[in-house]
Amino acid sequence: MKTVKLKTLFTVFLFGTIMLGTNSCDNKKQDLTLQETKQIAEEAYIYAYPMIEHYKMMFAYTMYEESGLYTGPFNTLSNNATLNGPKDTIIVRPNNDTFYSSVWLDLSHQPQIMEVPAITNGRYYSFQIIDMYTHNIDYVGTRKTGFDAGNYMFVGPNWKGETPEGINKVIHSEGNYLLALGRTQVFGPDDVENAQEMMTAYKVLSLNEYLGNVSATVMPPNPDFPPYNPQKAADANFISYLNALMTQGPIHPNEEAMFERFAKIGIASGKLFNSDDIEPEVLAAINEGVQSGMEKIKEESTKLGMRKDGWQLISGSFGTREAMKGKYLRRAAAAYFGLYGNDLEEAFYPETTFDADGEELDGSKYNYILHFNADELPPAKAFWSLTMYKLPEQLLIENEINRYIISSNTKGLKYNDDGSLDVYIQKDNPGEDKISNWLPAHDGKFSLQSRIYWPDPNALDPLYAPPAVEKTN
Repeated sequence: MKTVKLKTLFTVFLFGTIMLGTNSCDNKKQDLTLQETKQIAEEAYIYAYPMIEHYKMMFAYTMYEESGLYTGPFNTLSNNATLNGPKDTIIVRPNNDTFYSSVWLDLSHQPQIMEVPAITNGRYYSFQIIDMYTHNIDYVGTRKTGFDAGNYMFVGPNWKGETPEGINKVIHSEGNYLLALGRTQVFGPDDVENAQEMMTAYKVLSLNEYLGNVSATVMPPNPDFPPYNPQKAADANFISYLNALMTQGPIHPNEEAMFERFAKIGIASGKLFNSDDIEPEVLAAINEGVQSGMEKIKEESTKLGMRKDGWQLISGSFGTREAMKGKYLRRAAAAYFGLYGNDLEEAFYPETTFDADGEELDGSKYNYILHFNADELPPAKAFWSLTMYKLPEQLLIENEINRYIISSNTKGLKYNDDGSLDVYIQKDNPGEDKISNWLPAHDGKFSLQSRIYWPDPNALDPLYAPPAVEKTN
């Protein structure tokens, strides 16, 4: 799959002006002060940010064929049987542990059904079911649904039909659009073909296809949402995106009062918005609210968890609507830090940018060692990994051995006689006796991201922290 940098792509692509109607902001009628306008805009932007980031992905992957990332129309399963590398730049902190699958589901016309095969070799896989708000509404996979084959039906807010035979579970969505993001474990280079074969057994069918009514299956048109443009997503025009995206389902009862406030600056489901119709000082106040909202999101992204031995133990940042109730700033900061994080029970992500002395990790200045005692190894029921990201980009780095992670799956990883493990973290090759345990470092500041797939429950209360990263000669 060809990969291009999405921000650059949309910056140079000349979209037309999004004309979304007149008289779109009722600021004068509401007698708002400019400060109140700014405050409402800030709150609304924080609410909208993860939705717009999610839409950026949906637009590129399934709505805009010239994006360079397009994988097919809605309800089409795509398998990417290659591991991410330095050239994959659309998502920050990309995963190099698993093969990916994805299907963007449109439930507006009829339910969609996912078929998964039986697992006979203990392989970990999961499909993370994500809605437009970036809530993880459910999972299909080894942890949540087991190793048996199964059929899982996804239904939108307006469906009233019966559940056909053979369906293991019905997963209800409050909106018409979902992302099913799949991860399939690869045990090592010799396992690639086996993992690929398993992925071919994943299937997505419409309800009509499942019932054998193929002739009745109709491909739904793309939703009438404005095309994604990074500049418009980061100024007052974010309102045009929020208003459009909110049409995908009803406003949740818990958020009706909040949207009554938002309405004072022109926010309402399906309402047309045109920034040219707003008085300059009001528009400036909305833009100031967007900027201050973004500043708060960035600041909050550094506070997603407690710190222990330099590691940020991220918790309470991804989950269901109930789990994330009222946590709009946390939800936005999590999307900024790393879009599509798993529930804690599915995968746990300790992260650090600091060594044992409290200094920022910097491969241009130091070599490091991460020593795990035998009883300190990450407690994973599936597997664990440690990934290197260069900063500030939060992307993988090129290196002479094309290694971006050290994991429990790393072929040839050497443990000490007492069961402990040493990981050598440095930019230069440490030599033949240590190369098996070498994680090549960025020649500059970097971040280490641990991933623990299907963590042991004991690792979550209290939260497990890896040992501190030590400088070495």
